[in-house]
Order: sequence, then structure tokens, then C-alpha cells
Amino acid sequence: MKVLITGKGGQLAWELENLVPQDTELLSCSSQELDITDATQVNDTILQFKPDVVINAAAYTAVDKAEVDTESAYAVNELGSEYLANACKNISAKLIHVSTDFVFDGTKTTPYQTDDSVNPINVYGASKLAGDIKIDDILGEQATIIRTAWVYSVNGNNFVKTMLRLMAEKDQLGIVYDQVGTPTWAKGLAEMIWALIGKQQQEAKQDTGSAQLLHWTDAGVCSWYDFAVAIQELAIEKGLLDKAIPVRPIPASAYPTPATRPSFSVIDKSTTEQASGVQTVHWRKQLSTMMDELAATN
Repeated sequence: MKVLITGKGGQLAWELENLVPQDTELLSCSSQELDITDATQVNDTILQFKPDVVINAAAYTAVDKAEVDTESAYAVNELGSEYLANACKNISAKLIHVSTDFVFDGTKTTPYQTDDSVNPINVYGASKLAGDIKIDDILGEQATIIRTAWVYSVNGNNFVKTMLRLMAEKDQLGIVYDQVGTPTWAKGLAEMIWALIGKQQQEAKQDTGSAQLLHWTDAGVCSWYDFAVAIQELAIEKGLLDKAIPVRPIPASAYPTPATRPSFSVIDKSTTEQASGVQTVHWRKQLSTMMDELAATN
């Protein structure tokens, strides 16, 4: 099986590369090696390599910056998705596309289902949704769209590593308590994607006319505050921090950001567990395992 991954250097692409199945020929491309906003480059690369599957892990993810840098966000998240979908269609390759919980507005109080109404409340979410729609229109059942949230890894920049740095530097921290969701260890997401591809290779393609929509995060629910408290506790336990500092809960209104964020973005993973054969693991257990990896690299 030949697989092309976009977004090399990012958290998910890095984990996907580390977990690549033995019988897979892999081409992983950074934005310098494959600019997905360049239709010609996308076509040429995909025609030359002829992958069976393309995993699009490239995205414009600077949520606050997107509010002013709208053109760049749409170029990567919408046009890039469109160009990849067209190139995949030309050679009948499958596209696995990573999307976001930010396509939802956060007004629900129970986990979002894959068929719930979408209503993004910021430019990042709207640009990602625009890309999802393009992929569905062009590829239909030839595509799988996986919405995820709060991704972190030992590689790259993320909330966990930012908290560890701030907790080592600051005397105290105020962390938002009224935005609720679920963290996602990128390694767990990567494991699920490879398992899903393996199952899709074995099963007959279902002629549904629409892209397969899936949701994936770790199990459980927390606020950013709960997440930060767990990070500090585990970091002290594992020797990543020397001492505890006060971490206090603050409302989102006390920490205004350019982009509005959903107050509730828990997503239902049951369909994905069934489709991939992989069960979600509680976020705190995944965080602990990731921090063991971090301690080992330090």
C-alpha cells in the first residue's frame, strides 16, 4: 500500500510516520515539499507517487491569527482540500482528511454526533468546514473526514508543552474553566487512522454518495482548567516539574481572544470505534503515557 501524508513536521504527521505499518510505502511531505495551495504541485506530486491513500494532516490552525489572516486560512483549509480531493479523484485514491470540532458552535450540552448541524463561530472553523464540503462534493464516499479536538504530542507546540513551560516560569496561572471538551493525544489518533485504513482496505467500498464522517478524541470530558491541573499533577509525579504553583479557574470572559471558541465541544466517538475497531482511552491515561514519553526524551 502506498500512502502520502501532508503536513510533515506537524504533530499528527509525526506520529503517523512513527507508526507506519510494515507493508506501507510512505511519502510524507512538509509544506515546503508540497504546498497544498498550489494545484499544479499537488497534481504533479500525486500523479508521480500514485498513492492508494492520501492523509491530509496539513492545516492552517492558528485560530486567533485566522481572524485577520482570513485569506491564508481559506487558502490552506478550503483550497488545499479542494486541490487534494481533485488530485485523488484523478487517480482513484482514497482521501483521509483531518477536520475539527470547531465546525460546531458549542451550544449543545450532550456530545456532538457526526450528523449534527454545523455552525462555526470563528474563521478557522468556517475555513475547515469549507474544505470538508469541497471534499464531500468532489470525492463522496472516496473520502473520510475525521473531526478531532485539542490535539497534543511530544512533538511540536501544544497546550501540554505550553503549560509545562509556563508552570516552570510563573508564580501562578489562571486557566479557562467554562470551555469544555476532550483532549486528543496525536499518537492515539494516528493509531486509529492506520487501523481504519487497514479495515477500509479489506472491506468493500460502500456506495453512499457522501464522505464518511467520523469523530475522534480521547475518552472523557474536561475543561481547559481540569486539563491544566492534570498536567501539573502528572508533571510533578514524573519529574518534569520541580514544584506546584497555584492554578486557578477563570471564565473565558476574563481571557478575551480574537477568535470566539465553542463553550462545549465534546464529540461522540462511537461510530469511529466501530469503523476502526479501536476503542478510545481516557484522556488522563493518554496524557500520562505521553508525559512518560516526554520524560524519557528529556
